[in-house]
Amino acid sequence: MRRRILTSMIAVTAIAVAVLGVPSAIAVRRFYVSQAVLRLEREATQAARSVPDELATGSQPLTVPVSPAHIDFGVYDTTGTLLGGSGPAVADQPVVDALANQLRESRAGTHLVVAVPVIGDTKVVAVLRAAQPASVTDDPVHSAWAALLAVAAAAVAIAAVGARAQAGRLAKPVDHIRQAAVKLGAGDFALVVEPSGVPELDQTAAALISTAARLGRLIDRERNFGADASHQLRTPVTALRLAVETELASPRSDPSLALGEALASIETLEATIKDLLSLARDAPDDRAPLVIAELLDQLERRWHNSLAEVGRPLRVHATEPNPPVVASAQALSQALDVLVDNALRHGSGTVDVTARTLDRGFCIACTDEGPGVSAQTESIFQRHRSNANRSGIGLALARSLIEAEGGKLILEHPGPGPTFIILLPTNPTSTVHPKREPAEGSNDAD
Repeated sequence: MRRRILTSMIAVTAIAVAVLGVPSAIAVRRFYVSQAVLRLEREATQAARSVPDELATGSQPLTVPVSPAHIDFGVYDTTGTLLGGSGPAVADQPVVDALANQLRESRAGTHLVVAVPVIGDTKVVAVLRAAQPASVTDDPVHSAWAALLAVAAAAVAIAAVGARAQAGRLAKPVDHIRQAAVKLGAGDFALVVEPSGVPELDQTAAALISTAARLGRLIDRERNFGADASHQLRTPVTALRLAVETELASPRSDPSLALGEALASIETLEATIKDLLSLARDAPDDRAPLVIAELLDQLERRWHNSLAEVGRPLRVHATEPNPPVVASAQALSQALDVLVDNALRHGSGTVDVTARTLDRGFCIACTDEGPGVSAQTESIFQRHRSNANRSGIGLALARSLIEAEGGKLILEHPGPGPTFIILLPTNPTSTVHPKREPAEGSNDAD
């Protein structure tokens, strides 16, 4: 790339110099030639005045004017015959034109030639021919051309130096971006590209870094999908298994009842898998104003039987009116399932899920009557950091889902009677940013 930029800039400079230099060289030559012709005409006119008028009568001998340096004079009569001085024996074209009372100049071989008519009694009686070596004009022309060539060479050299610096300035950040792209292709998503000061390249690098970060999060989510799906599907699969085993142990007279219950459990499994796939790809399709009452009703239907089987009540209630919360129902449902499942497995007594409106947001609290959390508050949200009774997945998943919707999941009261709080912003004029970040202190993808 450096060579292409350097070659291109030098070529453009050379073309520009040529476009300007060639006409300038032609103009310089014409200037010097015109100046030489004017000087030659002036000398020839002055010399013609010294030719005696009696030349036409032949009453006195012809006297050829004394020639200044580098100028040869010749006098011709009206028949074109050389009477004296230097010049061809027979009149050439400038002399013929002068006999017709026309002042003409031309180049004859290596000389500039000017012929001036000599007027006597209002008519042409002779012609004075002046010739000067062309080298008198060529030498300054060549010197001027050499100066123009030196200026052109200097311009190209300066352009080459500037092009080399600019090529390095452009090629270096491009090379850094190329290296970053290679690392991205090799699976390194933690890209760092130093700013180059070139806005377009910096924007490209920023886009590449953003793409790498997003790809990293997507791949992490795909890698974690198996563990997340296993955790979220564990409860509905267990419920389906218990229903089937119960029916096998004590079959009812109407088998369609058991089949209906099994079908309902399968539908729950399908919905859970669909939600997890959508969330794993960061593409939930249901971001809209939430109807909190409906979400809580669905939560109660999903978990009422599971808690009732172990003799634990579930109380779900929400304040009215429904706050303007725009978020993914899939994400919020999965996070609530994690909290209720966590209360079922590790807590005791009544499970309370309460939704209420705050000054600047909306709050859903999940509380049970268990002993609470003994570990450090933030450590329970870190993926794969668990004790003997915890998988280390559910709370990390729930926090990442809520943070993806612009909210927070915190442990407000570790226990006894632990209370987990989901906080969501209420702003009906704003849209939810789709970016999903990892849970604090965890390795979970966003």
